[in-house]
Amino acid sequence: MPQTAISSSQGGRGQGRQRSLFTKRPELPRGICDQVSRSCFSVFARASVSRVVEAIEYEQQIPRQLKSRIEVETYHSLFWRLLKTHGYLVGLPRRLTILTPPNEAIALSAIRLGFGADSALSDAERAAKHAAENTERRRLAEQEGRVCFDLFGTYVGDLFTRSERLRRLFATMYPVVILDEFQDTNAAQWRIVEAIGQFSRLIALADPEQRIFDFIGADPERLNHFREKFAPVEVDFGTTNHRSAGTEIGPFGNDILKGTFQKSSYVGIDCQVFEPYPDAAMSKLVTTTYAARGRLVAGGKADWSLAVLVPTRKITRLVSDSFRSPPGGMAPVVHTAVVEIDAAILGAEIVAHLLQTPKDSKHFGHLIELLCSYYRGKGGEKPTSGALKQADDLAKAHEKWNAALASGKTPNAKSIIKAVSTVYESARAAVLTGDPDKDWRTIRAVLEGGPCPRLREVGSEVRNIRILERGSQLRQSLTQDWRDHGAYLNALEIVRQAFVQDHFATGIKPETGVVIMNMHKAKGKQFDEVIIFEGWPVIRNRKIIANPHRIVRDNDRKHIADNVRQNFRVSVTRGRQKTTILTPKADPCVLLLGNP
Repeated sequence: MPQTAISSSQGGRGQGRQRSLFTKRPELPRGICDQVSRSCFSVFARASVSRVVEAIEYEQQIPRQLKSRIEVETYHSLFWRLLKTHGYLVGLPRRLTILTPPNEAIALSAIRLGFGADSALSDAERAAKHAAENTERRRLAEQEGRVCFDLFGTYVGDLFTRSERLRRLFATMYPVVILDEFQDTNAAQWRIVEAIGQFSRLIALADPEQRIFDFIGADPERLNHFREKFAPVEVDFGTTNHRSAGTEIGPFGNDILKGTFQKSSYVGIDCQVFEPYPDAAMSKLVTTTYAARGRLVAGGKADWSLAVLVPTRKITRLVSDSFRSPPGGMAPVVHTAVVEIDAAILGAEIVAHLLQTPKDSKHFGHLIELLCSYYRGKGGEKPTSGALKQADDLAKAHEKWNAALASGKTPNAKSIIKAVSTVYESARAAVLTGDPDKDWRTIRAVLEGGPCPRLREVGSEVRNIRILERGSQLRQSLTQDWRDHGAYLNALEIVRQAFVQDHFATGIKPETGVVIMNMHKAKGKQFDEVIIFEGWPVIRNRKIIANPHRIVRDNDRKHIADNVRQNFRVSVTRGRQKTTILTPKADPCVLLLGNP
């Protein structure tokens, strides 16, 4: 069996990360590149790629010719390349396309609605629902060649476990495979690791205290699985802090896990309280953000970053709205909000379609189809009956509209299609310039200012995604489309391809400026400063009647679990220089109070 390594870390991501490395040869981490023609460094998140590449480039002890042998890419990107080349060996069509998450949501919406919310299902009903979803996913892959991300690992695992020749070919290409964030691998990914470890040398980088993806299949026993399978030896870098050196952010994060705080204050940690009312809470957050931003600007760093991390999706949007229009007439905070983007992606397709010059008489009908798809897919894994009813109502109304036109009659003026048609005509009348950014904003303004509430919603959702900032290639493609035809003839396909390519992009730069995101989305990221902001209790007659958007559900000690502590610790340790925690004065976060 080839020499194998596993690592465990308790430190930061970035230049010289704190790591513990298990290996049969302690000298392997230093000299490994000398022994191989090429190595593959696999990461979970696209944003991690650029940080790993930056760290490799920063390392002075590795010669440049050896650095060029290290290929860094996401698991999805690696798996997709394998499926496109060899997928036919496990029953997939020769021609494959990616079923993106929004389109997967559309394809599964009827099944999900039929079963209802998971919280209302019995264990047997929940199992039946998941089985029905998986059956449909496989049908889409094996009959239509549309493969969703969740099946990448399954099919690649089939390839490797069935073919020794493919395992040997992979090992020839990649004698060494480095697996980042190994503690978060799910069962399908572990099956692949077991297979490739037969002929490739593995280095698994892991920190069991940063395992926060149990809900997608990460197993707390994964490191033990690796030990049992490959019998590695440990090299521990867990006492080194490279992200927040000079602070006590790391020790504070470790004390969160223990539930016991060794000190009354920690260098780099600032806990503050706010009054538990909407305006007071948001005012405190805005002024705290002003102060943090001021410190970073004064520091003179051009690409400074400040993250505002919150516990739930809903409060992400609330904070973003508040930053656009702060209470008390305060100045807006320029920021980027990282939101669930299923609705925004489907809305972007509608904007792109309206940019497009009609090729035939079906252009308006296609708009209705895209709008129906928007309502079927905007809820992602949790479609609502209201949204699906909107899609059905639109489809039925459009049939009646077309029937009236076909018979020479005037369609019903009260039809919901009337407002859609009015906005459509306004979009068709809009003057486009060939500047993609300007034209995109023009169409979005038509949607937001029109009489159709459904398209107004689309326009609002599209604000949450800055599609033309996804890379110069998209802008160039739209510009070239205009130059070639004097119009946008292929805008919808260009935009769809941009989102597909974005899933595999390796040149994503770390976030800069003020960024708002869910705490789970901060995994694998780092920022100069971090502000953690949670919700507040709703108090009536001096009693708490509701307690939404808390780090711990309902801020109740009975809901403290290991994954909750781990998630909080990961969020706290994203900061390089300082982490500020804002919690309500009347009911502070129970994780900050220590064990009773």
